[in-house]
Amino acid sequence: METTINSSGNDTTTLAAIDLGSNSFHMIVCRYQAGELLVEDRLREMVRLGAGLDKKGNLELETQERALACLQRFGQRLSNLSADNVRIVGTNTLRSAKDNNQFIVKASQALGHPIEIISGVEEARLIYLGVAHGISTDEQRRLVVDIGGGSTELIIGTGFTPEYLQSLYMGCVSFTRRFFADGCITRKSMKRAEIAARVELEPVEASFRKRGWERAIGASGSIRSIRTVVREAGWSAEGITLASLKQLRDYLLEVGHIDQLNIKGLSSERKPVFIGGVMVLLATFKALGIKHMQVSDSALREGLIHDLVGRARHEDVRSHAVTNLARRYHVDEIQAQQVAHTAIACAEQMLSEWKLKVEETRQWLEWGATLHEIGLDIAHNQYHKHGAYIAEHVDLAGFSHQEQLVLAALIFNHRRKISKEYFNRLVDDRVQPVIFWTLLLRLAVLLHRSRSTEALPEFTLTVSNRVIDIQFPDKWLADHPLTRADLKQEAAYLQNVDFSLTFS
Repeated sequence: METTINSSGNDTTTLAAIDLGSNSFHMIVCRYQAGELLVEDRLREMVRLGAGLDKKGNLELETQERALACLQRFGQRLSNLSADNVRIVGTNTLRSAKDNNQFIVKASQALGHPIEIISGVEEARLIYLGVAHGISTDEQRRLVVDIGGGSTELIIGTGFTPEYLQSLYMGCVSFTRRFFADGCITRKSMKRAEIAARVELEPVEASFRKRGWERAIGASGSIRSIRTVVREAGWSAEGITLASLKQLRDYLLEVGHIDQLNIKGLSSERKPVFIGGVMVLLATFKALGIKHMQVSDSALREGLIHDLVGRARHEDVRSHAVTNLARRYHVDEIQAQQVAHTAIACAEQMLSEWKLKVEETRQWLEWGATLHEIGLDIAHNQYHKHGAYIAEHVDLAGFSHQEQLVLAALIFNHRRKISKEYFNRLVDDRVQPVIFWTLLLRLAVLLHRSRSTEALPEFTLTVSNRVIDIQFPDKWLADHPLTRADLKQEAAYLQNVDFSLTFS
């Protein structure tokens, strides 16, 4: 079993990232040694997940079977890697597919690791990270464009920092299916596709032009294929130009049908969705005023690898995102720190009995404590519900949809009655740890209800057969009748999750 990277960066370990895209599934395996990443393996299969969505938004059985067969092959490569060294994300198709839970469970089993469904903005952040690490380091402002199967990500950034991110609902698979479903390439279908892309771009066009950039960089299979085709045709010696895109458009119109596309540099796998990617890129060039675009070989999966390295070296972007969100909603930092400290102290007494992972538990309790009062900035009444809504729906860098549901569960349930609503939306292996973290956070919040900075007395916390027992120093509860009353009420609340609370 591989070991995770320690903070000194001296260990040798293997990291893997998988991107479950709407068109292709990609896996990259890297060896991290002495602070350097070395690629060991790359696997790619054209699954066309996006093309397998029926009119109701469900994944067709044949597509699911094709995807699972691919993931079983990928899973063999991951069999000796620890969970901390693997990150697998689903993008636009898995974001939009209805009733996808059963497929995700089967896919996770095939891989032997959990799958995260990430937002479009998080996808954009990871793409930028991958591109930034794959090009020469400079301080030029960059525009990064990534055309996937179902979405297109646009990012402006400097160095390794993305500054403005957008994810739009247009991609090579979706546009090919929408405007060229019969395979015919006509002037009318091209015009309709370009107008549809410009409509998607219109709300963000002014913002991108206003911010400006010095270099435009394209990523993804669609853009790399376009680069190869225009270079082989002699239309652009380096990268992609607006003029070369127009020449390519005219050539595709002359050919007239997808099945007749026998272009030098265009693979047979890319051919069925090539026209959709061309029209999205052409519209993007025109909308944003791009004259020339360089092309990167790095994108989302490389960004995932670098994000894994950051987490292992305690440079987790999620912690920064939580801190920034707390500040945005004017959280009482002293109170949050007190709650976090007490929740973690309680956890340390329960780790063995509840079989909790030390670092994971510490991390989630700290995040939950930091954000448990963000709803107060909206209204005091039902503020735990306001906070949970924010945590679930805000764009939070580094977090998957499931991880934001964990945050929402902790915030929603840190006070008053415990609702199983959020627990029921978590994947099975998440539910029990989150319930335990919730109980620990609730206890810490209760003990700091007075918001006093006075230190709590030392107390012991034990559990046996789902009975939690708290022992305080003699006479302490007698001197703190409000806390005694709160604990009595808490004992009633815990019955809803089949726990009992005793104290003395």
